[in-house]
Amino acid sequence: MAIYEISNGKITAAVDSRGAELQSLRRADGEREYLWRGDGQYWARRSPILFPAVGGLKNGKYRFGGETYPLERHGFLKDTECKLVSQSDTEIWFMLEADEATRRVYPFEFRLEMGYRLEGMTMKVLWRVENPSQNTLYFSIGGHPGFNCPLKEGESQESYYMAFDVEDCLRSTVIEEDGLAGHRQAVYELENGMTAIKKELFEYSTLVMEDFQLHRVSLLTPEKKPYITVEFDAPVLAVWTPIEKNAPFICIEPWYGLCDHTDFTGAWEEKKWTNTLQPGERFAAEYSITIEE
Repeated sequence: MAIYEISNGKITAAVDSRGAELQSLRRADGEREYLWRGDGQYWARRSPILFPAVGGLKNGKYRFGGETYPLERHGFLKDTECKLVSQSDTEIWFMLEADEATRRVYPFEFRLEMGYRLEGMTMKVLWRVENPSQNTLYFSIGGHPGFNCPLKEGESQESYYMAFDVEDCLRSTVIEEDGLAGHRQAVYELENGMTAIKKELFEYSTLVMEDFQLHRVSLLTPEKKPYITVEFDAPVLAVWTPIEKNAPFICIEPWYGLCDHTDFTGAWEEKKWTNTLQPGERFAAEYSITIEE
């Protein structure tokens, strides 16, 4: 485990080799921290990368090739030491390959590369997955960055807003009490693409917008001024905070995958939004975080 730092003179980021997890994102000329600090009283993580699963599996297990495998929620990457591949002043890359430990819970060969690149006031989060085997590779991958909200001490989270690149409403897949996706949808009305961050917004714990419904989400101050914007081209976007704890952060999560549905009985390759790579194929995806204030 080691912490690595990159900076372009405008913003500075720190990344842990464990899980290649972002640990800090701040302006280079000040002390303001935008990334959640990882306080275990609320949520001990900061920005885990979810791989090879996104969300939970029914009964914590999945089937593939006639066998059943246990796999924890959001996969094993978040607790796995990754190899530093390269580092410059403004860019850093880590890598993880299949080994004996991963094969016990995930019987696939893979090469996963995870990068962070600073461009002006924006940090790009980059993922590459390669299938080096002669068999088909199935996987999910996703981001889970948490951002401080409220941004300043003494302010209330309920005085803050979120803005989306849709004008009228959000259609969210309902996450049921078992943590799995249901077949209901909740609809949340927006006013000019914005909503206040109220407890009612998280009545089903997590907002899960599917079908490329969104491509941009911003967190706004009480004056409705954006201070963090996340942009992505993922099929699923989740927004979460443990609202029952009055937690001072909001997670904005681009997902290439989804938790199991409550009635799912299929095998791994039948999971919704699963990514498929044939031998020798590669997958590439990215999302960006821009500091606005």
